[in-house]
Amino acid sequence: MELFPSNSNINFMRLRHVTLGLTAFICVAALVLLATKGFNYALDFTGGTATEIKFEQPVDVEQVRTRLEAAGFEGAVVQTFGSGNDIVVRLQPEAAVDGEPAMTGEQGGAAILAASQTADNPGVVLRSDFVGPQIGNELAINGVYAALFVAFGFLAYIWARFEFKFAIAAIITTLTDVLVVCGWFALTGHDFDLTVLAGILSVMGFSINDTIVVFDRVRENFRTLNKLEPREILNRSVNQTLSRTIITSFVAFLTILALYLYGGASLKGMAEAQLIGVVFGTLSSIFVACPLLLAMGVNKQDLMPKARDDIEAELARRP
Repeated sequence: MELFPSNSNINFMRLRHVTLGLTAFICVAALVLLATKGFNYALDFTGGTATEIKFEQPVDVEQVRTRLEAAGFEGAVVQTFGSGNDIVVRLQPEAAVDGEPAMTGEQGGAAILAASQTADNPGVVLRSDFVGPQIGNELAINGVYAALFVAFGFLAYIWARFEFKFAIAAIITTLTDVLVVCGWFALTGHDFDLTVLAGILSVMGFSINDTIVVFDRVRENFRTLNKLEPREILNRSVNQTLSRTIITSFVAFLTILALYLYGGASLKGMAEAQLIGVVFGTLSSIFVACPLLLAMGVNKQDLMPKARDDIEAELARRP
């Protein structure tokens, strides 16, 4: 299936100055937002109260969240655990009820239970604890470690997979996509929790996968179409992979959109990060990756060492 013929000749490289300039502007804006506003860290990183409730019948977490907000528990995170009858309600430490500070311990658990249960589906508090900021700090540190581990793993793979200029362009493209997602959450002030961090890490995987597909075609064309100029080879490579890039991204977008619309509030942040990452990752693989290669002056000589090794091996096999 092809949305665009493989021999199409859309001149993407003609727009390289505009696309690279616009990308640089967005990245600078994202850095400014991260430096000035920062993230709105959720309960995973700040601590708060956690109350586990068991109901007689399965409950709808969205309805429970609506009842809690009506009772004054703003920003409550409601999730199921175990069976559909069990939920955990988490609140920020500064959450308030009718203008008064939120209660903790048994009183807080009783207030949350009274707001979340109904006459036809009563519940009982299994546990109500306060999660201190120290636990939140540990989660934040572990989250940073996970992000660094994945980032360095991707960078090491890219460095081993591609020649120098290809590796640099792929790394910049991937980090650009991640920076855009982070800037979006700093701009909107949406809750930044562990699920959002997981979404950002998955964006890295999607972005580098798209870039690798394009760059593989670039390397192949450099070796088979060696009479063409680098600009034409890059342009032809983007055109040849255009249908694959758009179809793959569109299917991924629809899947994540379903998760965003129907996955509930607990998964909304992760899906939001992935939606933005898929859109911008697709655009960057088309309009940023190859223009970066061209800006760095990629040419046939960058692939000559491997080609020379192949020739020497072929000569060695001859009698």
